[in-house]
Amino acid sequence: MNDEQLLRYSRHILLDEIGIDGQQKLLDAHALVIGAGGLGSPVALYLGTAGVGRITLVDDDEVDLTNLQRQIAHAQERIGQPKVESAAAGVRAINPEVQLVALKRRADAAWLDSELDGVDVVIDCSDNFATRQLVNAACVRHRIPLVSGAAIRFDGQISVYDSRRPGAPCYACLFPPDAAYEDVACSTMGVFAPLVGIIGSMQAAEALKLLAGVGESLAGRLQMLDARRMEWSEIAVQRDPQCSVCSGTRIDE
Repeated sequence: MNDEQLLRYSRHILLDEIGIDGQQKLLDAHALVIGAGGLGSPVALYLGTAGVGRITLVDDDEVDLTNLQRQIAHAQERIGQPKVESAAAGVRAINPEVQLVALKRRADAAWLDSELDGVDVVIDCSDNFATRQLVNAACVRHRIPLVSGAAIRFDGQISVYDSRRPGAPCYACLFPPDAAYEDVACSTMGVFAPLVGIIGSMQAAEALKLLAGVGESLAGRLQMLDARRMEWSEIAVQRDPQCSVCSGTRIDE
């Protein structure tokens, strides 16, 4: 690290759990963020401010006026721009040294399999069940930790699915791909603006902990927030030995 980096990241370096070694791990890391909306906004901004060296943003949508109620990486003057480019501009305004790759596209299975080499953590900030399943399956195949979050109305949830850990569940262990889940959109159901900030910030925190090797992740635990009461609940999540996604991929048990 040069002198400017030592100053920029000094508040991390002062933490015994991170220090210079941990900050260097962040600088050397590559994070893939799926979705640049309500959850992806705080994720991208906090990963950028924390100095994650390379951030790839993937989203196929453009900034709309209705997004600005909660998607804090965007701005009025960037309405109509691709969300990935707008979010990248927001990160660069804070930390110009981060390498940002902005891809306006959907994260389909073929693309994920071709692009996950060299990625250290995936943060799923998408808003639909099908994409979450594709991302989870790719992370299992490539043994990359996945930080998954969701938010609608006043309800949010977050967990980490880390296929590197023996016995750890994947997303499909909890939400089987063949189950009947109805996608709900904030365009019809609404969403409390700070909720996506809370869940997205926690996703960023979990990703940074994984990258720096700090603390204990949420692997095996699903946390849920009722923002009406600002009340958290947590359940233990077990690996499903019959899971259609991860049961045949474990080589460490």
